[in-house]
Amino acid sequence: MTNLIGTYECKADVKGRVMVPSALKKQLDPVAAGGFVIKRAVFQPCLELYPMEEWNALMDKMSKLNRFNRKNVDFIRRFTAGVKTVELDVSGRLNIPNDLALFAGITKDLVISSAINIVEIWDKEKYEQAIDDAANDFADLAEQVMGDVEDSDGIS
Repeated sequence: MTNLIGTYECKADVKGRVMVPSALKKQLDPVAAGGFVIKRAVFQPCLELYPMEEWNALMDKMSKLNRFNRKNVDFIRRFTAGVKTVELDVSGRLNIPNDLALFAGITKDLVISSAINIVEIWDKEKYEQAIDDAANDFADLAEQVMGDVEDSDGIS
């Protein structure tokens, strides 16, 4: 899977279908035949769309967790709550399941944003609020996350 690029404003129809923007659809074409998994995000009120190969790689890691450890079992249960498989239809639309749209507060206006190897799907207002909330802290966050990288490869 290549790194996905782009943030797109979209609209959902009354049935919860979203036309995937053509620029993103082109990036997803190599993995679209395998389908996708859509789930609740862990840290934000949005949804995450995983290409099936990315989901399977994540599940391989999670399958190594000791299932006789209560925290691991609770984590697996909560992480996979509401998980659904989805596909792009022949028109390039993605159908967002009702329960997941309700979780993320998605009604009509939404944002689809690349997040390296997955896609985040947000209610537009919540996305803008999350970006605004993080704006003041981003420099500190960047320093904390990327500043201590020992194998410096010139990322700036």
